[in-house]
Amino acid sequence: MKKFKLTLSLVLLGLFFIILIQNSNLVTYKFLFWEISISQIILLPIILLIGFLLGFSAAHWKYREKNA
Repeated sequence: MKKFKLTLSLVLLGLFFIILIQNSNLVTYKFLFWEISISQIILLPIILLIGFLLGFSAAHWKYREKNA
């Protein structure tokens, strides 16, 4: 099972890097009065990290609520 998780993690990491390399375009986001232009190669890891942190926080909160 541990070998499967490692293999799956490596495959997903490889796919992430392929997607990252192929999406190096500049994108512009408009929010109210602000306009932000950022490369997708920078934006994708930031979004991945935010998603990971939110998922980890939600799981931690649920575990803590269950054991309280």
